[in-house]
Amino acid sequence: MMHTTVPATEAPVKVKKQNQVLGVLKRMSRNKGAMVGLIIFVFIVVIGILAPWIMPYDFTKINMKEKFLSPSAAHWFGTDNLGRDILSRIMIGTRYSVTIGVVAMLISFLGGTVIGSISGYFGGKVDQVIMRLCDIIQAIPSLILNIALATVLGQGFNNCIIALGVGGIAGAARLVRASMLSIRKMEYLDAAKVINAPTPIVIMGHALPNAISPMIVQATMSVARNILNAASLSYLGLGVQPPDPEWGAMLTAGRDYIAKYPYLTIIPGIIIVITALALNLLGDGLRDALDPKLKK
Repeated sequence: MMHTTVPATEAPVKVKKQNQVLGVLKRMSRNKGAMVGLIIFVFIVVIGILAPWIMPYDFTKINMKEKFLSPSAAHWFGTDNLGRDILSRIMIGTRYSVTIGVVAMLISFLGGTVIGSISGYFGGKVDQVIMRLCDIIQAIPSLILNIALATVLGQGFNNCIIALGVGGIAGAARLVRASMLSIRKMEYLDAAKVINAPTPIVIMGHALPNAISPMIVQATMSVARNILNAASLSYLGLGVQPPDPEWGAMLTAGRDYIAKYPYLTIIPGIIIVITALALNLLGDGLRDALDPKLKK
């Protein structure tokens, strides 16, 4: 008598949902350019944080006997017209430049998020009015707009941040509005409305988190743009003013001596370019990592 073997029922396999953040980081880690940019920017931030403890000299100390020393073992980046160590001032200046870039970006994107979310979610006349105002603002070249705002507000570190932050709100609002338009008719938003969820909860709790990917990429590149624009304002005498060692202010201080001592402007300029390049590489990597078409 033959016995038929009944195969055992296989236990259902539980598919573990991968954390989205880890998935993005994993995809970004395959992009060599993005990782180089991330490493450089993290290194710059760490230097800025630790600058008071690791800088070789007091960045405020004036020593006229050692002015205009060329780069050497004692002073890696040389000294300026007042005998101050340029390396120490570059390290402290990291705090000024990176802070300007990040805080101005936060102002732009917080303001842009509120305005763009309202415009994209409600549409209609509200959208038309807000977008026409943004068109007027964006018709002005960004640097000219920043110069105008800085002129009205006055010189200084805080006013430079406000000028750059306010000047970037229109662009951030348009970006958020575009993302909001693409998802405002989604079923999960209709479901939230059916259960009478308050409109601010629908926008901030359900719509905005699903429209945030392009904002993350643009925010990264916005930091680089703000650092460059802050340097431009300082160079024109409208931003951070000497003796504060912001990178653009250091360029301004060295321009009168550029013929005989070019390192006074070349070194801060190279640091600005490296930082901006690192942030742009990081932004490109984030864009590719967050692109749904590239997830596989």
